[in-house]
Amino acid sequence: MGLKKEKLSHLHFYFHDIVDGSNPTAIRVAAAPTTDSSPTGFGFVAMMDDPLTEGPEPTSKLLGKAQGFYASASQTEVGLLMVLNFVFMEGKYNGSTLSVLGRNKVFSEVREMPIVGGSGLFRFARGYAQAKTHIFNLTSGDAIVQYNVYVIHY
Repeated sequence: MGLKKEKLSHLHFYFHDIVDGSNPTAIRVAAAPTTDSSPTGFGFVAMMDDPLTEGPEPTSKLLGKAQGFYASASQTEVGLLMVLNFVFMEGKYNGSTLSVLGRNKVFSEVREMPIVGGSGLFRFARGYAQAKTHIFNLTSGDAIVQYNVYVIHY
């Protein structure tokens, strides 16, 4: 198959999930009839096209986007089903993607989600992403999340 030797890469970036204001990067696209009365928001689905930046500041260098959706999948705690691609648009990973499919228990200090594949330089990728909330605005719902991603690829 022409595969090279496997290597481990560590990527570090910030994910900006903006749900409020005139230019949101994540929007609710579906909800169950009971979502708004649920303490966990159970049943909502949001699509995202969130910036990935080098630093936590919104003006920091844009590295790529997190594109996909997340949904409230627990009736007893805030636990999201995350289905997304990290789409890289800068540097040596430009044009490559990593695919995430996993559970994000939002109020845990550090959350771990599996990397289940990728494209470009990340073909046959596997690994994990650790998410840690940098800032969460309780009023707006906007969040900046620090990601450390460890991925084995060729």
